[in-house]
Amino acid sequence: MTDAGWHEDVLGPPYERLELPLGEDAEGPVVATLVRRRRTMTDRLRPHAGPLHDVDVLYVHGWSDYFFQTELAERVERLGARFHALDLRKYGRSLRPHQTPGHVGDLATYDEDIAAALDAIRAEHPGQRRRLVPMGHSTGGLTLALWAARHPALVDGLVLNSPWLEFQADAIGRAVVAPVIKLGAKRNPLAPMPAVDPGFYTRTVSSSAEGSWTYDQRWRPERGFPLHPGWLAAVFAGQERVAHGLGLTVPVLVMLSDKSMLQPRWNEGMSHADVALNVDAVARRALSLGDEVTVRRLHGALHDVVLSAAPVRERAYDAVERWSAVLPR
Repeated sequence: MTDAGWHEDVLGPPYERLELPLGEDAEGPVVATLVRRRRTMTDRLRPHAGPLHDVDVLYVHGWSDYFFQTELAERVERLGARFHALDLRKYGRSLRPHQTPGHVGDLATYDEDIAAALDAIRAEHPGQRRRLVPMGHSTGGLTLALWAARHPALVDGLVLNSPWLEFQADAIGRAVVAPVIKLGAKRNPLAPMPAVDPGFYTRTVSSSAEGSWTYDQRWRPERGFPLHPGWLAAVFAGQERVAHGLGLTVPVLVMLSDKSMLQPRWNEGMSHADVALNVDAVARRALSLGDEVTVRRLHGALHDVVLSAAPVRERAYDAVERWSAVLPR
């Protein structure tokens, strides 16, 4: 395993990071950041069997987010896989002061980030043929689904955690709103938009409120990053592409909460629901992904199912293990 360029990560040992230069855009130099979990002595002593023993998992976060879900990494590696996470350009570890957080005008831009990450992962296992199973949350799930459709030869399976495959108001609402957003994106892609996040998702997750998780709120702010029409138009374009069918031929696992609570006032039930997406609309849209799609609805799950209560997380990890049996060998 090559160690050139790898440094101790903000998560501390055994996590390490590798900066991936991506050239420049209109805002200046751009990088992505790959994170891995270095094998510990316990890992080396553990048998190498497992349903994902020859699999590389590449995790991609959602909007206003970054990788900090260490339990996910550990549980995936317990199934035999090698886990890496990618902080995309202008997010988390990759965000620079001169940049507009999270902004791109086309989700296909992230092909460069993913290609750089895969090159680095392959460098750790030169000459080996390993299966690839990308894993994406929310907007990261949408991004990876579109990427997999453009690069079918590289993918052996896909795991999507509450992927933002459809607008909260369903396809009809998207059809009404998208032209207005697209026009605004042409006129001024970085124009400020009204804040729409009331902070309920943070409240369900953060240990400073009703949640259980501690993370860097500079990289995962309470009410999310400011919205801009250029980015939202890119998301709508991606969702429209999914609606027309992606034609994926590899097995896909989609995990979602069993209910949404999209309302303007806090309710205790939000601690056991998705407060970001219309999960019923996403579940229906998931059938547009491809030929072999498994939709797993998890009672009491949050928007990020692996940040839910412990019993829900166990059901999610069990779903991944069961689903792994259908992956092509």
